[in-house]
Amino acid sequence: MRLQTPVDLARFIAEESIRARLIADIGETPTVPAAAAALGVRSEQIVKTLLFLVETAAQPQGEPVVVISNGESRVEKAPLAARFGVGKKRVKLAPAAVVLELLGYPAGGVPPFGHTTRLPVLLDAAITAFGEDVLVYGGGGDEYTMLELTVGELLRVVQPAVLALSDVHFPATSGK
Repeated sequence: MRLQTPVDLARFIAEESIRARLIADIGETPTVPAAAAALGVRSEQIVKTLLFLVETAAQPQGEPVVVISNGESRVEKAPLAARFGVGKKRVKLAPAAVVLELLGYPAGGVPPFGHTTRLPVLLDAAITAFGEDVLVYGGGGDEYTMLELTVGELLRVVQPAVLALSDVHFPATSGK
């Protein structure tokens, strides 16, 4: 399998006519506050794309599910477990090697779409509270690139199931 890069993501964006842009060379942004500062936006506008493995009777090795959540919030395992009808201990964050294998991008730079394997996507309801016109920023294919798009475009492209996955609820913002 070939490692996907921001070039691959840019191609996907163009081919799918996605209203988004990649912001390259933003510098090292190991944390959400660092990424927000580099972009000049609020921390809650940063979203992260994670891969969870849910151990079910049908897939004891773990059914993969993509979760998009606010970068500042912690994804709660209880709602994920409830969705799949399993206990919380059966929900685990996928190791970096599995993220790379299934999504094609390295952990820390995973975009919300354009993955090498099409998987179900869950979106934390806290993100939808921003309003559809608000800009959010996610992984752009590597640790030095960010993806910018509106919440509405994210919803249109990803077509996720929206679920309360964190106990964090942000007030609507007009930050564009």
